Amino acid sequence: MSKTYNIAVIPGDGTGPEVVAEGIKVINAAATKYGFKLAYTEFDFGAARYLKTGETLPDSAIDEFRKFDSMFLGAIGHPDVKPGILEMGILLKIRFALDQYINLRPVRLYPNVETPLRDKGPEDIDFVVIRENTGGIYTGHGGATRVGTADEIATQLMVYDRRTVDRCLKYAFELKRKRNALNRKYAAKPITLIHKRNVLTHCGDLWYRAFEEMGAQQYPELKRDYNHIDAANMWFVKNPEWFDVAVTENLFGDIITDLGAMIQGGLGVASGGNINPEGVSMFEPMGGSAPKYAGKNVINPMAAIGAAMMMLDTLGEPKASQTVEAAMIEVMKQMKSQAAGHMGMSTTDVGDRIADQVSKR
Repeated sequence: MSKTYNIAVIPGDGTGPEVVAEGIKVINAAATKYGFKLAYTEFDFGAARYLKTGETLPDSAIDEFRKFDSMFLGAIGHPDVKPGILEMGILLKIRFALDQYINLRPVRLYPNVETPLRDKGPEDIDFVVIRENTGGIYTGHGGATRVGTADEIATQLMVYDRRTVDRCLKYAFELKRKRNALNRKYAAKPITLIHKRNVLTHCGDLWYRAFEEMGAQQYPELKRDYNHIDAANMWFVKNPEWFDVAVTENLFGDIITDLGAMIQGGLGVASGGNINPEGVSMFEPMGGSAPKYAGKNVINPMAAIGAAMMMLDTLGEPKASQTVEAAMIEVMKQMKSQAAGHMGMSTTDVGDRIADQVSKR
């Protein structure tokens, strides 16, 4: 009897529904090929619902999400909604409530994809950033007083406990060990902790001590390195080939993963996962809702298809995931560009061609 995976789908705003449709098209082809089933339940959370009802995400939805095997998100964001409302009311609420404490961001330059880095190719840009996803400044500790006066004070605190740090580092070390076993080129590189311990002496010291202790005691065979966040930004651009697995806290990870997206060819190809290794994870393209392209069938769905590919791997279907990635690479070779409106094919064409490639492999 074939396995059935139950997937919660939030198409979201703008071009979100368009790219989600292509992701589903592709992984359906993979499911047919490898003999498993995917059952989808769609939820309408996003800007349209908020503008109509004033509701972002009710607590009852979190209870529903816990019943699924995984989640697939299109995009959240709309120009008529004040920044922060949907992000905090939907995205952060899901991450915190479902304890999706790992943000997994592969940074891989595929063949025939342009990077703004001169003289760098696919062999140079192939690493993963592990961003701690539920702690730090994003927890909202702090406040504001005397608001609107010349004496206004605002605070927002970076808060971390050892358990939160340790479980993130554990995931990163385990991933590094797996990548080393997969490819000798990865084994030659260190796992890199990124922080700002020369200034953020308390949180930075906690992360550094935990990193060194765990590495020495549990993963002595793995090479370790440390970068300040400002140095890492420079090295991502100048020498991306130095990196394999990089691990960092929440805010710094939010920033450097966007830099990673650009050096791998832009948000059109950048995918990510919000992972709870013991629970329900959520996968999404890294780009925004891009409302100016909505309904035009010109947006690049590659990042959403990549997110769906990551979801298959996490669900326990690695062969299907690998087949989807190989099909993506083949279609990327046929595209003129990864930029919306300049691909040489439509949104649906990209999905059709990748699904066809999956079926033929």
